[in-house]
Amino acid sequence: MSKKKSRYKKRKIISSIILIISISAMLFSGYKIIAWFEDNKKSKQIAEEISNAVVVIEHAKAGAEKQYEIDFNNLKSKNDETVGWIKVNGTDIEYPVVKTKDNDYYMNHSFDKSYNGAGWIFVDCETKLDGTDRNIVIFGHNRRDGSMFGTLKNILTEQWYSDEQNYIIPFVLETEECKYQVFSVYTIEAEDYYITTEFANDSEFEGFLNDIKQRSVKDFGVKITAKDKILTLSTCADNNKYRVVLHAKKIANR
Repeated sequence: MSKKKSRYKKRKIISSIILIISISAMLFSGYKIIAWFEDNKKSKQIAEEISNAVVVIEHAKAGAEKQYEIDFNNLKSKNDETVGWIKVNGTDIEYPVVKTKDNDYYMNHSFDKSYNGAGWIFVDCETKLDGTDRNIVIFGHNRRDGSMFGTLKNILTEQWYSDEQNYIIPFVLETEECKYQVFSVYTIEAEDYYITTEFANDSEFEGFLNDIKQRSVKDFGVKITAKDKILTLSTCADNNKYRVVLHAKKIANR
């Protein structure tokens, strides 16, 4: 075989390999896109199905805060790991919250425990929810369609933090309806510090609070001490490189 024919044959083989790789990549990308849409569709269906478990009580008095009656029996009949319900004004976040033995399961399982890349909103597995937690951490995916914690990024906009109605976060448990006041919002490179849940003493906790408060893109004018208990909401951003974070301190319960 001549060198010319040999080179031609090698080029043909390489071209065929490149073509096969390209087609495979296109097919895989197509599959991922379809799966993404299907996961979003299923998540929205589940959210709609459980929406009737939440009743908002409007008060006749102007300016009175809303109260939320959550049918936990209804929610638990669909998922026995339901522990609460959360809403963030100025976003589309309004979901029941779950908790299980690890922080991996609900990264890719929906509220009905079916496999779903959208995951669900879940509390850190180390959380006790017995009134002793100093930092309750709640996670959710940053979905491009705005579901789960996809609109948590709104908290970084002037439009959001210039509206004081957005500062109060209701987090309803079976035993109490808690309210938290926002004191810090920011983005940070992926780390574990801000999701610390255990502290050796008051001094360590107070140092932690000062650190996360100073990170905020806005000064909310909220005083916070080691006697306070806080709520942390977290989601990923920029292909998991950064985290969008909200911290709020507990101010009331009923």
